[in-house]
Order: sequence, then C-alpha cells, then structure tokens
Amino acid sequence: MSQVVITGTGLFTPEHAIDNAALVASFNAWVDAENAHHAEAIAAGEREPLPHSSTEFIVKASGIHSRYVLDAEGILDPERMRPRLPERGNDEPSLQCEMGLVAAHEALGQAGVGAEDIELVIVACSNLERPYPAVAVELQEALGAGGYAFDMNVACSSATFAIEVAANAIRAGSVKRALVVDPEICSAHLNFRDRDSHFIFGDACTAIVLESDAVATAEARFEILGTRLVTRFSNAIRNNAGFLNRVSDSDPQAVDKLFVQEGRRVFKEVCPLVAALITDHLASLELAGDDLSRLWLHQANRHMNDLIARRVLGHDPNPQQAPIILDRYANTSSAGSIIAFHLHRDDLPSGALGVVCSFGAGYSAGSVVVRRQ
Repeated sequence: MSQVVITGTGLFTPEHAIDNAALVASFNAWVDAENAHHAEAIAAGEREPLPHSSTEFIVKASGIHSRYVLDAEGILDPERMRPRLPERGNDEPSLQCEMGLVAAHEALGQAGVGAEDIELVIVACSNLERPYPAVAVELQEALGAGGYAFDMNVACSSATFAIEVAANAIRAGSVKRALVVDPEICSAHLNFRDRDSHFIFGDACTAIVLESDAVATAEARFEILGTRLVTRFSNAIRNNAGFLNRVSDSDPQAVDKLFVQEGRRVFKEVCPLVAALITDHLASLELAGDDLSRLWLHQANRHMNDLIARRVLGHDPNPQQAPIILDRYANTSSAGSIIAFHLHRDDLPSGALGVVCSFGAGYSAGSVVVRRQ
C-alpha cells in the first residue's frame, strides 16, 4: 500500500472582520427595538424582556474575540442581521468555488504540484451552496484538475472524514494525488438574533494536498500514520433546512432552519467521545498522549479544547501543544482544525507527532495522526 503524506495546505480568509464589540452593539440595538415594540406586553408581565449580550459573556462562554465573514454590513444591520450574499447566475462561479480556488492554489504551491496532476477533488463542508451540480466538480473544472470530484458533508467533521477518504484512495493506488477543500460559509446558517449563539461562527476556506510518498517532491511533508472516524446520532446540534421544506409547507424562516444546539449537553457528551477517540487511536498505533508534540483540534469552544487536550495529554496544554485560532477566526466548522494545522506546524522538527481532530454535529469526530518527515 502507498504511504500517504500531506504536502501542502492553503487558507482563504475573508477581508471583513467583526469584533465582539461591533457584534454586541448590533445585537443589543435589535434587542432594544424588540423590547420597545413589545413594551406593553412586557409591562403587563405577559412577556419577558430580551436580555442584552456583552463582550464579556462571549469571551467567557467561548474564548472568541472576533470572526472573519464574507459580508459584515448585512450582519451588523439590526434590521437584517444576516449576510448579504446576492444570488449568482448559473454561468458565474459560485462563492464556494471562488473561496476554494484561493485556498487550493496556495496548497498546490506549497506542494509543488500542478492542478492537472490532481486526480481527486473532494469539497467537504457543513453547508453546501447547492445540491447539484457538485461544487467539487465546478472547482475541479476551474482549477483544471483531472480525475474525478465529489462533495461530502459530515458537518464540522467534514475535513477529517474527507482526509480519510482521500488517503484511502491513495493507499489503494486508485489515485496518486488528492485535494481536499473545505469552504465554510458559516455566517449564512447562524441566527444572529440568538443570544446564546450569535457569536459562534465565522467564514473561511482551507485546502489540503495529499500525495503518495512515492511521487511527492515537497521537502516539508507530514506522513499520515493513521485515520479513525466515529459517529453517534444526536439531535443536540441540528439544522433542518433542506429541499423537502417546500413540500412539507414548513416556514423557510423558522429558527430550526438555522443552526441550533443544546450547548451544555454537547459539551458533556462530545468531550469524552473525542478524548476517547484520540486516545484509542493512539493506542492502536502503539502511541500515547505524551508522545504528541501538537494537537490541532476543532476550533469551536476554548473550554472544550482545553478539556479534550488535558484528557489526551494528561496535563494542561500549553499554547504550543494545542494552538488556538478561534479567538480571531471563531468556529469555522470543518476548516477550524485545518487552519490550526496550516498556521502552527512549521516549527515542528522531523519525527514530531501530532493529531488533527475535528468533531461536531452527528455526533461525528475524526482523528488523523501525522508525523513530520
């Protein structure tokens, strides 16, 4: 079987950023308008006033200070509170294709690989722009890549699940090079009028080049020692938007058509699931937590990352062992752990071991153990 290596990564970061202060000001302006509109019902005790948000609340709850988004103006407009992303014509490139091109070109440049040498393109993300034609096939065409392409969705775990699929294709000898792209437009499925979640998500896109070690030419490469995936059904994180909404006569503006979660339940159920996944995966490779130099974890919540890292490593992680990027990127779904890997890997010496791990709705979680060559 072919040995699989990661030889390049790329990152698209939107030009617009929203810090907590601006987001809170917009949210609180909407709250004030709502409370004024329902002043009589509130005074009569028929309705509870909506509470304000605050920068302190957001940081304490999540560790997030800012986020990048494709459109800030629409989000910060108290009368709109969602990004303004105009529909494109069928002959125009999709948003996710545009994002993917930027990240892919950087990844291909790092790997020293031409797009024509790619034989498999996987677009993996939590929300696809359309059901078909596949965004991956569009991206394949725009890049000039060969082979075949397809989309996949495993929510926040999409990147690691796609890495396993691509790595298995290379191990089996069906392709020599693959490209995994994660274009996450998370601001579009976020309810910016929900105090408990209006701060969670940001937008970004990552790309990863995987190759057979026999054909790779890049000096900097990470060998994939193993991949492991797990799923367990849960309703604790959900989005009910879909093509059947129109035939079920449901309200397309309903809250459950956006991101909804039971935060405390997710924390209690996901953290042990992920820690056990990584620990068991390491053990199957005759490794342990203290063999790791780095954990590139899913960037959803600082408290979750700290707890998972502590259980895997056996001690409180330092910033180098478990780097955090969610403070400025927020939760970028499947792109988060890849952003951490992209930005925090070059200092590792040859032979250093690390784990890329993502987790989220499903529940789903994926672990990728790598070694710097």
